[in-house]
Amino acid sequence: MSEIHYISQEGLENIKKELADALAQRPVISAAIAEAREKGDLSENAEYESAREAQSLLEIKIANLKNMIANAKVVDAAMLSTDKVQMLNTVKVENMNAHQQMTFTIVGESEADFSKGKLAATTPIAKALIGHAVGDIVEAKVPAGVLKFKILEISI
Repeated sequence: MSEIHYISQEGLENIKKELADALAQRPVISAAIAEAREKGDLSENAEYESAREAQSLLEIKIANLKNMIANAKVVDAAMLSTDKVQMLNTVKVENMNAHQQMTFTIVGESEADFSKGKLAATTPIAKALIGHAVGDIVEAKVPAGVLKFKILEISI
């Protein structure tokens, strides 16, 4: 059984678009295979091998995207509260080790982008924050050691 992926509506739409783009590549790769096949001996045809490999990678990508869509559970932002940290909350914290304020939005794994402040719920920091309220101090065990965060603000 596949694992449920919690995701925003925007994230689901992005995955659906990525799937549509991948499906649109199928005829292009099929044409490349047919063209390479016409060039003769397939045992020494690098173009043919390359096109077959591209087709294989594309089919794996399509299967993965379909699986993500099938197992996606859209989190409705209207149902969120700011009492405790949860998916799709934006959390302002103070890194007590570095005495620095940071802001993260807790998102599903497929939407994570640390450079944009989008932190996957499966990361040690997000796991430490989820379920805690403003004023709480939490510890996150990361590869570099233990980080302490004070939750300053929770918003939607």
